[in-house]
Amino acid sequence: MAVADHGGFAAGARANRMSPPAMTRAIAALEAHLGVALFHRSTRAVSLTEEGTAFLSRARAILAELRDAELVAMGAQDTPQGTLIVTAPVAFGQRHVVPVTNALLAAHPRLSVRLLLIDRNVRIVEEGIDVAVRIGPLADSSLIARTIGAVTRIAVASPAYLAEHGTPAGPHELRNHALIGVTAVNPATEWRFGAKREMAVAIRPRMLVNTNDAAIHAAEAGIGIAYQLSYQVDDAIAGGRLFPLLADFCVTAIPVHLVFGASRAGTPAVRAFADAMQARAAEVLGAR
Repeated sequence: MAVADHGGFAAGARANRMSPPAMTRAIAALEAHLGVALFHRSTRAVSLTEEGTAFLSRARAILAELRDAELVAMGAQDTPQGTLIVTAPVAFGQRHVVPVTNALLAAHPRLSVRLLLIDRNVRIVEEGIDVAVRIGPLADSSLIARTIGAVTRIAVASPAYLAEHGTPAGPHELRNHALIGVTAVNPATEWRFGAKREMAVAIRPRMLVNTNDAAIHAAEAGIGIAYQLSYQVDDAIAGGRLFPLLADFCVTAIPVHLVFGASRAGTPAVRAFADAMQARAAEVLGAR
């Protein structure tokens, strides 16, 4: 698991506080025991084989169940302790999840947290995640979901840009402006507005980036108009670096959920995290 998660034997060894040769020998011994190669090895990279991918998925689930059994044996049915593994989108995690986990760690000395901030949907069960923050509609699954709030998508631009180019009165006027697109989140060809996202506006970005932070920085620098989630630009709006646009058209509520497997729902650490996130969302997200 460590080699797969960290992308190499040396990095996996450091994460497990082992020497690289010891880690290499341990993987070789496991492969000899199983009779299959778990990793493709080259001078540049290490990647899972098909057999390794299947074995890793089952191993994560087994170790997660073992961790649950250990927590019960340690008396963790009442007090958050052990390791809580959480995943969330990068910007949301930095702004809202980190303060919650910091408070939990201060309140529960026997609790530790592993926080994975990444802008993709992690496979919760297969990757041993206790709870995930998901923004947007959820696909049907056997996972348990708890709605904690909602956000909206907001068009923003810097005061300097608006002073030079004017303020669009409606979404279709965006074709007359320089736009900043994000390939990782929005389709590069259109933005959608309206209560039911019924208004599609074709866009031709002047600048196209792959991270939200880059788009926000470009908007602050006066490059053009960006279309971001509300929590991503709240600080910039409050600080006067960006100005919200088209407020009457940016009204779609995008739900924020906590998602976890049924076996994790009742653990004290997950309950404590979920309750704390619910309280923070009520305070800072409201019904947006």
